[in-house]
Amino acid sequence: MFTLTEVASLNDIQATYRILKPWWDVFMDYLAIVMLMVAIFAGTMQLTKDQVVCLPEPLSDERSETQRSVTESPAKGPKTSVMSDLESAPPSRGNRNHAPGGAFESVSAITIDRPDDVIDHDVQRGPFNFGRPTNLEYQQYIFINQMCYHVALPWYSKYFPYLALIHTLILMVSSNFWFKYPKTSSKIEHFVSILGKCFESPWTTKALSETACEDSEENKQRFKTSVAKHLSTGSEEESPSSSTPMISRTGPKFSAEKPVIEVPSMTILDKKDGEQAKALFEKVRKFRAHVEDSDLIYKLYVVQTVIKTVKLMFILCYTLTFVTSIRFDHVCEPEIEHLTGYTHFYCTHNMAFMLRKLLISYIALICVYGLVCIYTLFWLFRRPLKEYSFEKVREESSFSDIPDVKNDFAFLLHMVDQYDQLYSKRFGVFLSEVSENKLRELSLNHEWTYEKLKQHVSRNPQDKQELHLFMLSGVPDAVFDMTELEVLKLELIPEAKIPAKISQMTNLQELHLYHCPAKVEQTAFSFLRDHLRYLHIKFTDVAEIPTWVYLLKNLRELYLVGNLNSENNKMIALESLRELKHLKILHLKSNLTKVPSNITDVAPHLTALLVHNDGTKLLVLNSLKKMINLTELELQNCELERIPHAIFSLTNLQELDLKANNIRTIEEVISFQHLKRLTCLKLWHNKIITIPSSISLVKNLELLYLSQNKLESLPAALFTLQKLRYLDVSHNSIAVIPVEITSLQNLQYFAVTGNRVEILPKQVFKCTKLRVLNVGQNCITSISEKVGQLVQLTQLELRGNCLDRLPAELVHCRLLKKSGLVVENHLFDTLPPEVKDLFNQDFNSNSTYGTGI
Repeated sequence: MFTLTEVASLNDIQATYRILKPWWDVFMDYLAIVMLMVAIFAGTMQLTKDQVVCLPEPLSDERSETQRSVTESPAKGPKTSVMSDLESAPPSRGNRNHAPGGAFESVSAITIDRPDDVIDHDVQRGPFNFGRPTNLEYQQYIFINQMCYHVALPWYSKYFPYLALIHTLILMVSSNFWFKYPKTSSKIEHFVSILGKCFESPWTTKALSETACEDSEENKQRFKTSVAKHLSTGSEEESPSSSTPMISRTGPKFSAEKPVIEVPSMTILDKKDGEQAKALFEKVRKFRAHVEDSDLIYKLYVVQTVIKTVKLMFILCYTLTFVTSIRFDHVCEPEIEHLTGYTHFYCTHNMAFMLRKLLISYIALICVYGLVCIYTLFWLFRRPLKEYSFEKVREESSFSDIPDVKNDFAFLLHMVDQYDQLYSKRFGVFLSEVSENKLRELSLNHEWTYEKLKQHVSRNPQDKQELHLFMLSGVPDAVFDMTELEVLKLELIPEAKIPAKISQMTNLQELHLYHCPAKVEQTAFSFLRDHLRYLHIKFTDVAEIPTWVYLLKNLRELYLVGNLNSENNKMIALESLRELKHLKILHLKSNLTKVPSNITDVAPHLTALLVHNDGTKLLVLNSLKKMINLTELELQNCELERIPHAIFSLTNLQELDLKANNIRTIEEVISFQHLKRLTCLKLWHNKIITIPSSISLVKNLELLYLSQNKLESLPAALFTLQKLRYLDVSHNSIAVIPVEITSLQNLQYFAVTGNRVEILPKQVFKCTKLRVLNVGQNCITSISEKVGQLVQLTQLELRGNCLDRLPAELVHCRLLKKSGLVVENHLFDTLPPEVKDLFNQDFNSNSTYGTGI
């Protein structure tokens, strides 16, 4: 027994799958049911009714013998002879009253041929049967009927109901085979499930309602435009009696009966509905990717339709051939003369009349079924069903990005359209990226409120208010209400949109877009063009750089981090920078093989160019010659082997950084004498072995970075640079510090950490302006008491040497604190107690001040 719940669930399944049944499939299902009823009715009648009834036909010799028996009795006449035969016969033989199951149950069923002169008129008076007595019992008649049913009746008359039943069942199975085939049923079940959820999703209703609202707004705008046009052409001068209503000078008037329809405010989806809609978008995306790669459902439907059509043609052919074999009378020759005395029997098929009518009805149903199958084939091949276009949906809605689909996905949507086109329209909402973005935006604004964003605002090292948003689905609207923000960082936000509300952020000057190809509205672009000063962009491919970046005419600094290699981009495709008329600093962190030619668009007013490569060799540098106003140049990690000659043309250059290259010699430093303004030279992290004496020609040099090289000595010419304030030669192989260092009276920073120095000369302590002295990780055994002369010293690094004590004269270094004294703990304990107390007192006071107590 089935429970009511199970039956209800089965009914729900049928109702669900009905959306994939076009009208012809439904009609064929009904036809199949009628055909099934015809087959069952015919079979039932054939089983419950008598099949055939047979009577014997006398043979010719039997008729002649009867005739002789009658003529041989002239005295008695025909009547006496016949009567004597009937009387002498047993009751079970010739008399119908005594033998109701005898061979002759009806006189009218058999006519015996006799001469007219033999038959007497008295014989015709009584109810006598004429014929040969056979002594058959009732069972024998049944035997004859059954035997003649199989011998005389054609096979089609016997098996028509069963054939009709089998054919109907096959047609019914074929019509639903694509629902049950394992490789299609799962896809169909998944599709119907998603389709139902998409149809009933609150997000679908909201998205389509917003489209309707947008349409109504457009209609209002068109109406206002037409009204204004009508007013401008003087339509107010029309007669009041005219059939066209007047429009007053103050504008259109609406009657109270037809009030103006206001656009209802859209309700916000709750969190549960929003999450369900997001899950639906993901399901639709995965289902599309799974189904679009095959056309199995389409092919299976076509094959089963073709099979049904061919089968129907076959049924019609043999049915029309055998329809004439269903007759009322048949001649049977069972070959049982030795039992009955007869060889021929006349048989009547009792169901012949009804079966013929049912067969004609069945043929009519088959013809109708075949016509529907032919129409189905026409529909299948009339247009490409493996392609489905949402063009109409795109025209009727604001979702112009709904993609066209193909293969089984397209075929399923075509089938759904035969049921109701509203399904595909609502389903298309979940194929649109615009719709998905609207949902994300709605959920994002619901989650990221102004109060929550306020908690993420911080102060950066430049003491500016900064907000960093990472891996969100979009930019929350509340961000643009934070008018105090100065720095906005957007990272890994693929659908970032900057609306016109950004114009409220009057303090915003710096924007970071890290893998975030942001789109801006026109009003927002106007604001950014006038107010934005600093822009940082990280990208994977140069095409991700928004095109509006190249139109920010008031931009001061542009930082680009990403792939700019010509091999990966087919061209070094920086758009023209000509519009960046106020750009001063351009930072490129990439894998360049040459300086992009488009940089020359801003070369005349560019003051700083920073190129940080990833180890790719920078070959072509001729473009640098056009940057006549360049004051700062960084070429880091560019695999340079020598100092590029193009640099020597930059007469306004003040700072040159060639960090992390492959430079071994710097003989070209002699050409730096032409760069009168060069004050900072950074040659660190290279493979320089010696410093040429021509370094002395760079008179204005103030900062020299030579750390992380292979220097073994310092030339005396180096110490003739009277303006040198910063000298870093740490992490080399220097063993001796020349005594000429005393000439550097302006030296404030001296670092020789990580070398092989054994003696720290006293001349170092004559550089009284020293503030930082780093001599750690050497082989120094003692520090002279002259260290007390460095009254401006703030940092002294001695860790990693062979010292056994510290000089007490460190007490005279009034600016040196314990935090600036980098030594081992046991060396600090060698200081006199009063000196240690002084350092500790300064350390404690600094700690107290730092904690705000």
